[in-house]
Amino acid sequence: MQRVERKNVDWVKTGTRLMALRTSSITLRRYVCWSLRYDLGECSGECGTCEFEMDRSISRAELADVFNTTENVIFNWESGKTPVPLEDLLLYTGIARVPLEELIVYDA
Repeated sequence: MQRVERKNVDWVKTGTRLMALRTSSITLRRYVCWSLRYDLGECSGECGTCEFEMDRSISRAELADVFNTTENVIFNWESGKTPVPLEDLLLYTGIARVPLEELIVYDA
């Protein structure tokens, strides 16, 4: 049997990665765009023929709508003030199509 060491998440650095993902992931941007417009009948799901101009990044408010939370909660996640619930981390990684291990940073 081997000892398993407890790992502590560095939420500030993890939050920085979340913010970077929000501002750089085309997959995340497309999902948020689709999620916010599909129910309104404004999106067919075909991003290649989309009439909406995708910004360089999505706003915290737009992401908050997808996560059914507030912009302040997203800010707190990205600044490391509050830990991200596991369910939301899994949703985030699923939408952005990145492994959970790429998002979480552990204390050294």
